[in-house]
Amino acid sequence: MRYAFWPGCVSKGAAPELYQSMVTVAPALGLELEELYDGNCTGAGVISEHSMETADALNARNFAMAQRLDLPLINICSTCQGVQSMAQDRMRKRPELAAKVNESLADEGLYYDAVKGLEVKNFLWVLVEDIGLDKLKSMVTKPLTGLKVGPFYGCYILRPEAILGIDGDNPRDHYLEDVIEALGCTLITYDGQDKCCGFPILTINKKNSLTMAANHLSSAQEEGADCLVTPCPLCHLNLDAQQPDAARYASVNGLEVPILHLPQLIGLALGMDPKVLRVDRHVVSTKKVLANL
Repeated sequence: MRYAFWPGCVSKGAAPELYQSMVTVAPALGLELEELYDGNCTGAGVISEHSMETADALNARNFAMAQRLDLPLINICSTCQGVQSMAQDRMRKRPELAAKVNESLADEGLYYDAVKGLEVKNFLWVLVEDIGLDKLKSMVTKPLTGLKVGPFYGCYILRPEAILGIDGDNPRDHYLEDVIEALGCTLITYDGQDKCCGFPILTINKKNSLTMAANHLSSAQEEGADCLVTPCPLCHLNLDAQQPDAARYASVNGLEVPILHLPQLIGLALGMDPKVLRVDRHVVSTKKVLANL
């Protein structure tokens, strides 16, 4: 299975362990990735607050590159998925917007066919819909039976449901739980697993942002989670890199919840070396995770 691959900004910058784990795991799953090395940021929902047209042009540029390869587009970021899905929806519904966006792409010889569209899928969706849970189970060489894992989706991959294709035929709002159990883990559910991590307001209201993160983390810890797994690098940053500060802001003592990016959890179940998956690069130690493998 071949995909155009958009890794997102965070996995190539602030948290390179996320990129490394994805490109390591993909071949073992039978996924061939054609990386969009000239791709650009999706805007992470921030640029659209100032200029929706600019945000749509940025996303259309990536879409045009994928269409030129005649491949579906895969991402490893919940935020990117949401932003890309909404940009596609706007340009599909508004031909005049798509035409204006394409004018800005013309200098590069790019064109996005909004009528034809493009299949854009987060890695989580690919696992369930393209590979399939049964096949994923058959690939597991090291069932994670001793590991208690809580899901953390991130906002953009859950809302709005209609644009993200969440319905009875595609219960994408439950896929993370399904994958966790397919890997042999014990599923831990907790209040906050489908809520915002707080990252979008980190720079304007750090206290509220980190209090949100601390509340989710402490809830998961109280339910017995050994770790959380997320398909979103931005959530990874707020829940992992900011966790020590979050504990102080929210006055939560003894907060220590390792955060794994989804490809890392998959890699561990496939028997891969944790160092290759770079789980040793996290701010919150993953020793508790490795001790339960």
